[in-house]
Amino acid sequence: MKRFISLAIVMAMALSLFAGCAKEETTTTTAAPAGEATTAATEKVMTEAEELEAMKSEPAYEEGFTFFASGGCTSAPWVADYLGYFEEYGLKGEVYMAGDSWKEALGTNSAQVAVNHIATCLVPAANDVNYAIVTGAMIGCQSLWVLADSEYDSLEDLKGKKISAPNGIGNSSYNIGARFFDADGIDPLKDVEFVQVETSACIPAMESGEIAAVVAGDMWAWDMWKNGQLKWLRSITWDEDFTDEPCCVTVMNKDFINENPIMAKYICKAIYRAQEYIGNNVEEITQAQIDEGLLTGDLDKLVECMESYQWGKVVDDEFTERALREIVDDYIRIGLLTTMKDADAVMEKVWWPLANYSIAD
Repeated sequence: MKRFISLAIVMAMALSLFAGCAKEETTTTTAAPAGEATTAATEKVMTEAEELEAMKSEPAYEEGFTFFASGGCTSAPWVADYLGYFEEYGLKGEVYMAGDSWKEALGTNSAQVAVNHIATCLVPAANDVNYAIVTGAMIGCQSLWVLADSEYDSLEDLKGKKISAPNGIGNSSYNIGARFFDADGIDPLKDVEFVQVETSACIPAMESGEIAAVVAGDMWAWDMWKNGQLKWLRSITWDEDFTDEPCCVTVMNKDFINENPIMAKYICKAIYRAQEYIGNNVEEITQAQIDEGLLTGDLDKLVECMESYQWGKVVDDEFTERALREIVDDYIRIGLLTTMKDADAVMEKVWWPLANYSIAD
């Protein structure tokens, strides 16, 4: 009996030691190499070549994706296609000419990718239109304009006046203009009245006194500014308190992102590279957009205007996330975003960064 008890104790100790060794071995052999990216599902380190190979099994790979094509400040997806960056990653991109309905097209997954103003796409994204902001784009492109010979020299002078937001209440010009007034301590919802007057009618409307100012694209105003007909009082292109944030961002359908994460990542990389190329080759890209019919007008004027935007200098995720958070805070406080009051919840819903890409000045 004593021998039996001794044998049992020895066997128990051996089994315990074996189990401990096995547990330690399992833990140490599954750790990924430090500092290397891994896929969330498998924890397997993947090189770019492996990612691009794995991308071929994603559901949208064979059919490809569609992107909204436009000129000027929102042109990076078109430029990425024009330069062959999508093709370089094995991506099949097709133009989707959605016009003003691009938000609906992205929300329904009829199109997958666009670049547009934060001021245009933030509120719909927060209100459950099914797309997310995935990268920053560039800085600049809209200003508040008055007649050069008018009595208005500051936003304080515009209190009680009518201001045109040509693309409609709640759209980019309205939201940008509201933040201009808010930044100067003026309540945009009480101290001024925003109205919609088409840009083609804004000069006569200002001359007649129907409106005092217009928030509009620099490209529209450029010649009139240069010839002394207009002056700007506030600008996201030149005012330092607005040049620390991107004007435009890349947005992408959420279902497409979830179902095709590798494709989504490399679409973002291609668009980042396109932004950098535009900044270094403005005249070439502007001429290409004129040839394509995406821009109209004098080449020299358009180049000068395009060069006033900051392309590819500060579009990394850290810059965009900080600025976007500040804009969300402003929208909630001012009352431009009324359906959600929790800025953290808004950011979780709208900000889905996919492929940070650092670009040197």
